Amino acid sequence: MTDSARTLGPGLGASAGGEGLIRRRRRRWLRGAGLAVAVAVAAAAGAAWALYAKLDGNITADDAAAAELARYEKERPTSLVKDAQNILLIGSDSRSGDENARYGRDSGTERSDTTILLHLAAGRRTATAVSLPRDLMVEVPACLGSDGTRGEPVFTMFNSAFQKGGSACTIRTVEKLTNIRVDHHMVVDFHGFKDMVDAVDGVAVCLDEPINDKAAKLRLPAGRVTLDGEEALGYVRARKSLGDGSDTERMDRQQRFLGALVHKVQSNDVLLNPVKLYPVLDAATSSLTTDPDLASLRGLYELVRGLRHIPTERVQFLTVPREPYVNDANRDQLAEPEARRLFERLRKDAPVKVTEKALKFSEHSHDEEPYGESEKESRAPTFRGNTAAEDSCG
Repeated sequence: MTDSARTLGPGLGASAGGEGLIRRRRRRWLRGAGLAVAVAVAAAAGAAWALYAKLDGNITADDAAAAELARYEKERPTSLVKDAQNILLIGSDSRSGDENARYGRDSGTERSDTTILLHLAAGRRTATAVSLPRDLMVEVPACLGSDGTRGEPVFTMFNSAFQKGGSACTIRTVEKLTNIRVDHHMVVDFHGFKDMVDAVDGVAVCLDEPINDKAAKLRLPAGRVTLDGEEALGYVRARKSLGDGSDTERMDRQQRFLGALVHKVQSNDVLLNPVKLYPVLDAATSSLTTDPDLASLRGLYELVRGLRHIPTERVQFLTVPREPYVNDANRDQLAEPEARRLFERLRKDAPVKVTEKALKFSEHSHDEEPYGESEKESRAPTFRGNTAAEDSCG
């Protein structure tokens, strides 16, 4: 072999001194970089899965309620409008557990402290939350109690349905009262509510005068105040020391607070920011019991993904029309025909409006007339209530 041939050798990769060395080093670097990326992706995926599993595991499936409702499927109302959904939100006054025990003695039973029927319109164009008074006199069906015995039907206060037969009994009572199919339900206790408020760094309210309510464990100055979870719980539950002391005033206050909470979540882009969203989801799911279809992050995501596009002025809060019960002024009964009209429109997914002072409307319904969407809304009956866009400090 000539000297010129030997000279060509290294350039052709015969030794470690030429382009061959560079290519091998590049391949090793690429393999190392690829391994590092794979490890990083695996670590991120593992962390994401751990977070998902934690949130998913927070939610308790209400299998007992599902079984009880399946037993009475034939008596339940049918849904009329595809994609429209009705969710029953139940705030439990349970004192069980360390976090809830501070609010009173655990008697072994619980009632629904707050109950809201949330109607999500088809296409998610509106959300309407209807408060049901706990002192409303209603027919409670024969329900299966926690001790395994089945009670007799009884005419009593609405919130006792939860005590008699849990969420299934409350759902059956609401469906009998409204003729509206309840598609899903959620039950949250005091602890879950507090954590939710703390997760969004508090909610601002405006007070006309100072509050000093020992029963509600609440002491606040007048003016604009940002409530933390503990203060917010006292604020929405207080009855005797705020306003006129009525349950009507308490429900109005709850609705205004929930509107402010919705407004803060939307205005702070919580639903679009994973860093802000995680603590909210953790708080929201930590004390949450739902029907089996919602008892997972996937189920909840399918429910709420369209809600972020609903403008706050179309998130409405109102209380079902009611009046003093004829046999006891300290109890409520449905005010007719207004209550029936409201239930019919929600069942048909027809629009309703809210205002601080309700307008009178005709008993005759125009739901079947061929109006366009905007004209339907302009002719919608108006009920007393508020929207999430309204600022209580404005």
